[in-house]
Amino acid sequence: MRAVIHRQYGPPEVLRCEEVEKPAPKEGEVLVRVWAASVNPMERYFVRGEPYLIRPMIGLSRPKEIRLGSDLAGDVVEVGRDVTAFQPGDAVFGAALGSFAEYVCAQPDRLAPKPANVSFEQAAAVPVAGLTALQALKAGDGIAPGQRVLIIGAAGGVGTFAVQIAKSFGAHVTGVCSTANVDHVRSIGADRVIDYTREDFTRGSERYDRIVIAAGNRPLSAVRRVLTPRGTSVWVGASPGRWLGVLAGFLKALVLSRFGSQRLILLRAAIRKDDLIALKEMIEAGRVTPVVSRRYSLAEAPEAIRHLEQGHARGKTVIVVRSDDDTQPEKEKNR
Repeated sequence: MRAVIHRQYGPPEVLRCEEVEKPAPKEGEVLVRVWAASVNPMERYFVRGEPYLIRPMIGLSRPKEIRLGSDLAGDVVEVGRDVTAFQPGDAVFGAALGSFAEYVCAQPDRLAPKPANVSFEQAAAVPVAGLTALQALKAGDGIAPGQRVLIIGAAGGVGTFAVQIAKSFGAHVTGVCSTANVDHVRSIGADRVIDYTREDFTRGSERYDRIVIAAGNRPLSAVRRVLTPRGTSVWVGASPGRWLGVLAGFLKALVLSRFGSQRLILLRAAIRKDDLIALKEMIEAGRVTPVVSRRYSLAEAPEAIRHLEQGHARGKTVIVVRSDDDTQPEKEKNR
């Protein structure tokens, strides 16, 4: 089978699409035929091995895990012993390490039934970004109908989900994005859109009950200025840097959270089945629609990572492994 691998750290060009052995599910695993996978910032970190502080976990001089990818949508082709949640033929979405491949083994508790009203490509766009947005809005005390929510980076992968989910919770949503994305952010439900190239929201009079920082580098003092006295800011994106990376943001948040009644949270999303099912239900109810802006093949994975690195992607970038129109039986041999 084909899979995207990297045997060294470096720019996206270190990625290769190669023939590798097709995996077999172990006890408690399922084998998924991948139809689509999506690209997240974590893939960029794994490819480059930056910030350097993550290397003790992923490999000091070279990657411990050479396969890339996490998000996926596909169908179950085989189940391991003691698996009862899924059976062959089930369409699923979720996360598994090494999903930039034709097949991947996954844990059942990291998968959920695919939303019936979207394509595999759209479903693949959901897991990490959708879970991050959902958990950012639920973190702490969550949000109540009528509260004012600000989404910074509203046109990106996490941001497009956060705008729609916050609206489904009954919040008044303001999105921050570039000029090119103003109409798009308004079209997915934002009540107000701020073009950051023309207006500095930190200087305005508006105060927000919750701020989700999904892009950009805003000073903590500026963010706190526009929070309500008991408001919450949730940081889900930060400049990677070479040494401290997101840890620098965490340390600042930890220090500042000790002062006053405002809450600062640095979020690392967890792959939880109940949240995947909640997202599935929102999508099937029409309250959330995955936004896919770019599609690449497995062989084009370097270009997909490069596009993400440019920092202006709208919605999600997807790796298409099989076409949604491909209904032919499996023909690949177990290599």
